[in-house]
Amino acid sequence: MKLAFCGTPAFAVPTLEALIAAGHDVALVLSQPDRPVGRGGEIHPTPVKSAALVHGITVTQPEKLKNNEDLRATLTALAPDAIIVVAYGRIIPQWMLDLPRYGCINGHGSLLPRWRGAAPIQWAIASGDTVTGVTTMRLNTGLDTGPMLLKTRVPITPHTTSPELFVSLADAGAQLMVETLAGLEAGTITPEDQDHALATLAPILTREDARIDWSRTAQEIDQRFRGFQPWPGAFTTLRGKKLIVHAMHIADAITDTIPGTLTLHESTMLVACGANTAVVLDEVQAEGKKRMGAAEFLRGYQLRSGERLGEEQP
Repeated sequence: MKLAFCGTPAFAVPTLEALIAAGHDVALVLSQPDRPVGRGGEIHPTPVKSAALVHGITVTQPEKLKNNEDLRATLTALAPDAIIVVAYGRIIPQWMLDLPRYGCINGHGSLLPRWRGAAPIQWAIASGDTVTGVTTMRLNTGLDTGPMLLKTRVPITPHTTSPELFVSLADAGAQLMVETLAGLEAGTITPEDQDHALATLAPILTREDARIDWSRTAQEIDQRFRGFQPWPGAFTTLRGKKLIVHAMHIADAITDTIPGTLTLHESTMLVACGANTAVVLDEVQAEGKKRMGAAEFLRGYQLRSGERLGEEQP
């Protein structure tokens, strides 16, 4: 097939590579404009742009799509059989949806209709799901509401983090997209409407999502910690100042203290959570300080058992 490909981050690169390897003619790549990266603000190309240029594919990076007559003329002249959309980060306007004969095909990182929205991978882990996957669907004007084409499932273990799951789903989604295009071309795929009553939303993450609520159970806190890596991460407060948590694990201990209460034993920082559960903080970072293991942190701070994390100071 002749294709146009829309994608921006590293998650989309395996799909682009798989389509090329399968012999499809990727004639044009759309990616978001290059942005400043890191504290230095250096401009870097998007991962999809970098991958496309290696293959000599023309890349365009429009700021907008809806009323972009130049882009419309370019795509109309190209006449792609399908437009592939993976983590592009832009709403596809109606004129693009109507252009290719096979439609705009999206690879979405969840088992739709569960986890529609911007952060399906993170919310699947944070909510304690034991399985997720990738769904290919034909885009429409709704938020991930289009008819589904194919699905593939990927397990979530009690130790899976978002960065690990991103890699697994990116690879699984790449092969699923190749299978989807083959099935569409052969006429063996019947689009399936989503059951909207079963839909759940995966809203974009905010810094406040990183705030640890110690009234949650240790398992819930651990799920959110693993799901929200590397951003927004996890933090609490200690003596009124921000304390970032870089590593933690669920404790075997049972505690009857108030959630957020610290219990110190040698180099161990045990924190009480909801339902008499607890976690151990393995690596933390005080406001304005470097990352430290618990033992080093305790040597530098005169903490006492019974102090509370997450308390607002007067």
